[in-house]
Amino acid sequence: MKVLIVDDEPLARNELHYLLKENVLINEIDEANGVMMADQKVNANQPDLVFLDIKLDDGNGMALARRWKKLPQPPAIVFATAYDNYAVDAFNEAAVDYILKPFDPERINEAVARVAKIRGTADQAENVAEQAAWQNPRLSITIDDKTMVIQKRDIMYIETQGGYTHLHLRNDKLLISRQTLTSIAQLLNPRHFMRIHRGFIVNLDEIDEMQPSFNHTYELTLKDGSKIPVSRSYVAKTKKAIGLQ
Repeated sequence: MKVLIVDDEPLARNELHYLLKENVLINEIDEANGVMMADQKVNANQPDLVFLDIKLDDGNGMALARRWKKLPQPPAIVFATAYDNYAVDAFNEAAVDYILKPFDPERINEAVARVAKIRGTADQAENVAEQAAWQNPRLSITIDDKTMVIQKRDIMYIETQGGYTHLHLRNDKLLISRQTLTSIAQLLNPRHFMRIHRGFIVNLDEIDEMQPSFNHTYELTLKDGSKIPVSRSYVAKTKKAIGLQ
């Protein structure tokens, strides 16, 4: 998907560019700092999606969207602005979404997914929705009658024991929940977390050593000294993840 970012603030363009380049649906990102440049790029490059600020130095984004709506193949418009009082007008101009600054990675990915569905790439959009969940740095864990919010980066490893899920965190902190290992795994970024055993998930960034164990299995030593098993069926995948293959 080709995306154009239209904003007169370089920092806002840079932030949005950074968030979008991580999205699997985006293969081309261009930028414009105002109405005139944006109009030229839309007509020349025909982007699929435009993230458009409303108040620009040389004009009004709403008027620009109104003009683009008359094109034979208009781009999908997502207004990305600091102003919360133009939402009704934005949707009257057939905007797909309306996102407020500062940008939330999850909201950006939701907007991209919405455009993907409109353009008939529903399977890819579903991947983006999953990716949005992975990118949330926080994880909510239910313990008895309360919910605790933790930072995913603080997880060393997770294991199942006796019908409970044990989350081993930094500084020897332990949380025990009824949530299943599988349900938690769906919320973790596979670039950083991986299942290495039917009953274990490890934070790949916390692995210090991998050593052979018995019967073609392996054992991981983490940076805090914890030792956890790698079952035979996960050995090849684990080696690849830490760069041994």
